[in-house]
Amino acid sequence: MENDMNIFADRNTFRKAEHLCLKRDLDTLFAEGKSFVCFPFRITYRFCERDGAPAKIVVIAQKKRFKRAYQRVELRRLMRESYRVNKHPLVSELINKNVGMHIAFVYVDQKIEPYAFFDKKMKLAITKLNAIVAEK
Repeated sequence: MENDMNIFADRNTFRKAEHLCLKRDLDTLFAEGKSFVCFPFRITYRFCERDGAPAKIVVIAQKKRFKRAYQRVELRRLMRESYRVNKHPLVSELINKNVGMHIAFVYVDQKIEPYAFFDKKMKLAITKLNAIVAEK
C-alpha cells in the first residue's frame, strides 16, 4: 500500500483516482466542508477517510461567469495543469499524516488569466492547504 501512495507523490500525474467524481462526495464536500478564498480560487476542503488517492479534487468554472463552453474548458484545463505540477507538498503531507482530503477549486474571477498567474496562485493555495493539514 505504501508503494501505491508513492505514485501520487513522486510524479507529475493527475490520475483518475485523484478526481472527485461521486455526487455523494461532492454534496458532502459542499455541505460539510470548510472554505477560504485565495483569489482567483475559492477552495472548499474536507478531511475524509483515504480511499485510494490522498487528495481528490474537482475544478469548477461557473457557467454563471463564463457563458461560452470553450472558456470554461480552458479554465478547467489551466487549473488542473497548475494543480498537477504543484501538488507534491500537499500530497506528501497528507501521506505523512495518513489522512485523506477532498478539495474543490472554484474559479471566481471574471476573466481568464495566463498560465503563469494560475501557477503562482495555485502554489499559494496549496501552501495554505498544506498549513491546514499540518495543523491537523
